[in-house]
Amino acid sequence: MAVLRFPDTNAMFEDEAAIRAELAGLGIDYERWELDRVPSGATADAVLEAYADEIDQMKRRGGYVTADVIDVTPETPNLEAMLARFDKEHTHAEDEVRFILSGRGIFFLNIGGRVASVEVHPGDMLRVPKGTTHWFTLCEDKWIRAIRWFQETTGWTPAYTDSGVDTGYQPLCFGPAYVGARVRTSIMVDQNA
Repeated sequence: MAVLRFPDTNAMFEDEAAIRAELAGLGIDYERWELDRVPSGATADAVLEAYADEIDQMKRRGGYVTADVIDVTPETPNLEAMLARFDKEHTHAEDEVRFILSGRGIFFLNIGGRVASVEVHPGDMLRVPKGTTHWFTLCEDKWIRAIRWFQETTGWTPAYTDSGVDTGYQPLCFGPAYVGARVRTSIMVDQNA
């Protein structure tokens, strides 16, 4: 399950209902979905078929026209360049919707000057509405598999804010052994150091 943190105040939420409520207050949708449909090594087509009902429901809810499965591993060609496209504060002209099948990553959200980090885990579904200022990075193992939805068949590109806010937060992810511990996944870097 996700871990939601507000690094500037050190507030942390690990309860599903609390995470959902806090994110809803920021305009972000969060849900938990079952993971028992396909084995971990299933093909992308098998995943899309297994989750066809949820994919279609999400398409109707958000006006999405297509969905796919993204697999990122440490062996992904040009991985660092790909990650560098999304680890800077940006917005999109359409929603960013992810259902995490395996692996972990952190979405940072900057809403009204309040930064939140959402460490997503398998079973988490997150919808970041278009125009929301955010950035994303993978955890240290650089591995994630997710279903993505798009409102345009061409996908989306980041529109960078160049605010520099993202440079003030260092992403730190913790494995399942740390979920429940009172440790922060993101800490404010002292800008004066």
